[in-house]
Amino acid sequence: MRRSRRRLLWLPVILVTLSLVAAACGGDNVEEETPTVSGEVSISGSSTVEPISIRVAELFEDVAPDVSVTVDGPGTGDGFKLFCEGATDISDASRQIKDAEKEDCFETGITNIVELKVAIDGIAVMTNAGNDAVQCLSFHQLFDLIGPNGEGTSTWAEASDGLPDAPLDIFGPGEESGTFDSFVEIVLEDLAEEAGTDATTRTDYSPSGDDNVILQGIQSSDTSLGWVGFAFAVNASGVKLLEVDGGNGCVEPTEAAIASNEYPVSRDLWIYVNADKAAANPAIDAYLDFYVSDALTQAVSEVGYVPLSDAAHTETADRWHNRTLIS
Repeated sequence: MRRSRRRLLWLPVILVTLSLVAAACGGDNVEEETPTVSGEVSISGSSTVEPISIRVAELFEDVAPDVSVTVDGPGTGDGFKLFCEGATDISDASRQIKDAEKEDCFETGITNIVELKVAIDGIAVMTNAGNDAVQCLSFHQLFDLIGPNGEGTSTWAEASDGLPDAPLDIFGPGEESGTFDSFVEIVLEDLAEEAGTDATTRTDYSPSGDDNVILQGIQSSDTSLGWVGFAFAVNASGVKLLEVDGGNGCVEPTEAAIASNEYPVSRDLWIYVNADKAAANPAIDAYLDFYVSDALTQAVSEVGYVPLSDAAHTETADRWHNRTLIS
């Protein structure tokens, strides 16, 4: 049913009845009909979170089929720009909003914003499936390979001691991506501070805001290196997920290791809601009510991410129902 990762979900028109809602809650014999929920919901932002919001919208079709939901994934940073301009209702994000981005929103009058954690994801560090020379990389090696000090190096061995003397072709997210920001924060930032360099990546690699393009790059080079969200990488052909040593030994990226934070390159995924738009548009309000219901766990599992714990899920639902605003 999902035709593309950037698409418009047009939902056919039917009537939502209280009997359907009551049945979902275990009740019956309710005949009164509720008004049809209609309207539009606009979402943009992280390409990592995009599949979750799309799957929620597909499930929402059975509950509120007179609603159209657009979901786009240009990247977390670009999504926040649209959100703070008032162009979207919800912003998908693979990192939390930055102070500067909040200020941009506040300056344009978007001051009532609800932050909701929706899933857990790991960042997969990968090479080509045929590269048997590398099995595990430490944070220090990743800093040497991908950090600013790696600028200009063209082989693995030239960038970092103990690695193979093979061409180094790097593919990863661009600066517009929340995955880029999360990788820098988790893996590179502390080591950059120790080295007295900027907390960023080298510039001479092949960046893309599209995870599928990054995967294609990894597949195209026998001794490639790259990183994307775990859910995009785990079932991809032609790539090998590497173990990562964050200081406590090599850990394989698995759903269990990510959920427990044992895998050192794990991060939370978020959505941000313009509460004023939700108050004025029943379609947004209904979509978010559905998003934080049990449908969230189903959607997250089906697209390959790690669901929130019961306690974290309850906290997310409470934050939405109570309209808990960021400050």
